[in-house]
Amino acid sequence: MALTDHGDEAPVSDDATERGQSATAQISNEMVRLYKSLFGRGPTQTRTNFAGPDLIIVTLEDSLTPAERTLAEMGEHQRLRDMRLLFQHARKADFCEVIERLTGRRVRAFVSGIDTAEDVSCEVFYLEP
Repeated sequence: MALTDHGDEAPVSDDATERGQSATAQISNEMVRLYKSLFGRGPTQTRTNFAGPDLIIVTLEDSLTPAERTLAEMGEHQRLRDMRLLFQHARKADFCEVIERLTGRRVRAFVSGIDTAEDVSCEVFYLEP
């Protein structure tokens, strides 16, 4: 099932409901899996929130690899941001597929960002009504 018109969570599938997982938990878990696949390491903290009926924000913390941490320590924040965002946008379809599959709604826009000094990333998904 999809999200309700008011952004409330509805069961995403009978199987998911049986396991007791909410849509937000499933999205968080899938984002961790995707980060591991993309960067070789997943975040240690992930949180997914609905910010209105058509907006999902996924916050991911502590996802930098040791090599990326070294770049950050060297002050190469822009280079690190550019590299991360290049990979994330190259795999935009994978990020959007997770959201579309778990919400039953099409992603209208995908915005990705990272604060390399604090090792916090966010993935923002704008859904079609």
